[in-house]
Amino acid sequence: MEVKQVSDSEFEEELSASDKVVVKYYADWCGSCRLFSPKYKRLARDEKFAGVTFLDINAEKSPEARKAAGVTNLPYFAVFKDGQLLEGVNTSKEEMLVGLLNKLN
Repeated sequence: MEVKQVSDSEFEEELSASDKVVVKYYADWCGSCRLFSPKYKRLARDEKFAGVTFLDINAEKSPEARKAAGVTNLPYFAVFKDGQLLEGVNTSKEEMLVGLLNKLN
């Protein structure tokens, strides 16, 4: 699956449309966010996570989506199941994100 770029206006709709969602919150100025992007895209295409919707949200332009996950630092990743926040973490380590993704299964 490809990573979908969404904003506040589409965020709730995406959470409702899929029972398993992971969100990467980023900012254009965030170097760590840019460096993590290829890893995030690779995980989105991994068969192991085929049932998970991968979203990309600009934290500076989407305050409601940012508030829904309690974003404190960037990059920030949050997993939602059935529209509810399960957990979020500020990290740039792939293994931490994989750990979050595994909580969705």
